Amino acid sequence: MIFVWAFLVGGAICVFGQICFDVFKLDPAHTMTLLVVIGAVLDGLGLYDPFIDFAGAGATVPITSFGNALVHGAITELKNHGWIGIITGIFKVTSAGISAAIIFSFIAALWVKPKG
Repeated sequence: MIFVWAFLVGGAICVFGQICFDVFKLDPAHTMTLLVVIGAVLDGLGLYDPFIDFAGAGATVPITSFGNALVHGAITELKNHGWIGIITGIFKVTSAGISAAIIFSFIAALWVKPKG
């Protein structure tokens, strides 16, 4: 049953993003920012972890999980190391994903010829 919930929740997040494009006429950058902020706010309110427990990969794969990771890392490190932990916690949790995005984008830029 966890696969069904993951599919439905992940799909619902994608549908919400598509509604932002089609109905609200938001561009991809604004839609992505909105989804990251929603994930961050839900984690700040303590609602994203129960959401992950319920939906599994349906909640951890979409972009909302990046907002969750930012806030979750900051709050965890704030508790462990004080105010400096807010900054270090953000980078500690998300550095692998950000590094992978930079590296793979660079490789793709070498491989693909841009139009122009």
